[in-house]
Amino acid sequence: MAELPERMRIRDVELMRALAHPLRVALLSYLMAVGPRTASECAAAVDSSASNCSWHLRQLAKWGLVEPVPGADGRERPWQPTQVGLEVGEFDPDPAIRGAQLAVFGAALGNEQVLTQRYIDVAGDLDPQWRRASQLNQYSMRISPDELAALNDKIDALVRPYVSTIREDAPDDARPVQASWRAFLRIEADGRSSE
Repeated sequence: MAELPERMRIRDVELMRALAHPLRVALLSYLMAVGPRTASECAAAVDSSASNCSWHLRQLAKWGLVEPVPGADGRERPWQPTQVGLEVGEFDPDPAIRGAQLAVFGAALGNEQVLTQRYIDVAGDLDPQWRRASQLNQYSMRISPDELAALNDKIDALVRPYVSTIREDAPDDARPVQASWRAFLRIEADGRSSE
């Protein structure tokens, strides 16, 4: 298999702060899932106004995360993502950087919750084939840090060829699907890890 393009590694605190905005996260996630869309199309998908989406798309463009593409009739102004994904990395020891990372993760988690709830709200009305294929699983594992890192790498290697911004050979019945994998040390209410 050919080498897959890398995700953009984000280390700039100002960029992290720009990405911590919930609408920007939703817009970038949407464009990465579906490809070029106009601000009006984005607005309908993320529940905002076209003018608000247009402003935030221009902000994302300033950071090189999206770019305008030629429209079909010259009046349209579709936007597309410039990256195949983003990587914020492990938590930094510097409190300012870590705070910005937490803000990005929080905005991304909020978007994930919105998308999950939208799915749950309409799951009963979906095509049975899509209902059977969809999963909402949780796992409680007992695993070492090295095993978890290896598992994360294996999952990434399995999923990446299907990422919308990478895949070029999708079958005609393929649709954008939201998938996430979170794996972290379980922390109890007292702030300590489980034993």
